[in-house]
Amino acid sequence: MTEFTPFASLIGGAMIGLSAVLLMLWEGRIAGISGIASRLLSPYRDGGFLSRFGFILGIIAAPLLLSWSSGDAIRQTISSNIPLMIGAGLLVGFGTVWGNGCTSGHGVCGLSRLSVRSLVATLIFMATAFVTVFIVRHVIGG
Repeated sequence: MTEFTPFASLIGGAMIGLSAVLLMLWEGRIAGISGIASRLLSPYRDGGFLSRFGFILGIIAAPLLLSWSSGDAIRQTISSNIPLMIGAGLLVGFGTVWGNGCTSGHGVCGLSRLSVRSLVATLIFMATAFVTVFIVRHVIGG
């Protein structure tokens, strides 16, 4: 079971919000991870490569720095079912393209701008997550 960590969650949420505000302030861009990553890998010529790279590097470095500073190991469980992981990755990729953004773009930035499209997208993300957790925990027995 997942433990309840309100203080750590509050700090993490504040840091996500701050990073979204700073990215909008400095770059004029929405902090959607899928969009940032796709513009990092594609041949974009807008001069924002370093900021996108730094944003992604920060996402990777943050848990490593936390683990190093706290002495606690990073605990992450990933399925060993490769076809399942490929299918899930393709579905997430398709969903972010079809939904015109990801959970961070819609859920953090879109909702704060009172975007109806982001509200609908976030409700769909959350409903899908609830149903998925229910199926995995109670139907499949994970």
